[in-house]
Amino acid sequence: MANYYFDNSATSYPKPPEVAEYINEYLNLGGTYGRSAYDRVVNVSRIVERARIMLAGIIGTILTDQLVFTPNATHALNIALKGFSYRKKRILISPLEHNAVTRPVLHLQNTIGLEFDIMPHNPDGLINLDAIGQLDMNSYDLCIVNHVGNVNGVVQPIAELKALLGNIPLLVDASQSAGHIPLEVDSWHIDMLALTGHKGLMGPTGTGCLFIRNPEIVKPLIHGGTGSRSDSFLMPEFLPDRFEAGTPNILGIFGLYGALSASVTCGYKSDHFVDLLESIERLKSFKVLRAADFKQQASLFSITSNSFSPSELSDLLFKRYSIEVRSGLHCAPLAHQTLKTFPMGTVRFSLSKFHNSSDLNYLYDALKEIDHESK
Repeated sequence: MANYYFDNSATSYPKPPEVAEYINEYLNLGGTYGRSAYDRVVNVSRIVERARIMLAGIIGTILTDQLVFTPNATHALNIALKGFSYRKKRILISPLEHNAVTRPVLHLQNTIGLEFDIMPHNPDGLINLDAIGQLDMNSYDLCIVNHVGNVNGVVQPIAELKALLGNIPLLVDASQSAGHIPLEVDSWHIDMLALTGHKGLMGPTGTGCLFIRNPEIVKPLIHGGTGSRSDSFLMPEFLPDRFEAGTPNILGIFGLYGALSASVTCGYKSDHFVDLLESIERLKSFKVLRAADFKQQASLFSITSNSFSPSELSDLLFKRYSIEVRSGLHCAPLAHQTLKTFPMGTVRFSLSKFHNSSDLNYLYDALKEIDHESK
């Protein structure tokens, strides 16, 4: 029996064939990035910069040089959070944050006395714009929001939130939205945005980036060689070099370029996805964790069971139906506290463009059979 992969929020699978093709191209080409002027290096650097340009287009910015390559979104978020210049030492975070945000924030709380408030929100974790509008924004240095919650798939209203913040910088974690939902960094006036390349963008692991509109508000986290301004013992002031110390993951960036170059059409319709969620909700054994409004729903969701723990249910799905999912807390205890699923967690299902209607039907049939046997 073929396996049915529904764990794309952890990492996407399968990858477009172009990913392996460009990884192999680099292995055959060799050379480094931006350190010399011979043909091999020039050709490598050209692909790296093309990948940067393509990423800028995907997130909706013309400020290509403000896009910094990182090993992953966690690294990008740490640069933004630990390099930020805090004056009031108080920030605002969303209720569905991943540990990639909460752990650095708690580290800063313990080291510099940083305080944080959680945005007012609805039961599904959607931020409450009316209540946020009543907050005193002069109390905050920074606002952080997880664009798509990695537990229930709630999509936060980024543009509307930014309009309420005034001059407060906004940092967006787009790990679960990039590649799935259109991003408009410039028109939404986003100040910083972190993403990973191996999820919705379908690239290899070890790739990510950080967009920084105003580099003056963040100091480098890593210092070292950049191939530029080598006469100085200080990091360059200009981007992207200021935040790209050391040799980048050229192999991964080539693979990411392959993924961004691929043309993949989504194999299922959004209406079918909504039908799937509504159908599962009619099964008595399960509770579906999703956005209250389907207009705010991304292509991932979670369930809990009346009869099985999350780990038991995920094991059953795999052993009997070859369905691969993620169970537990998904590195997001704050989100699970918000959704009242802490400490047991949930079973999460996350789709990719490679899924089709038959896959969704198979998933529902499996859950329906489990539900029937649980009665």
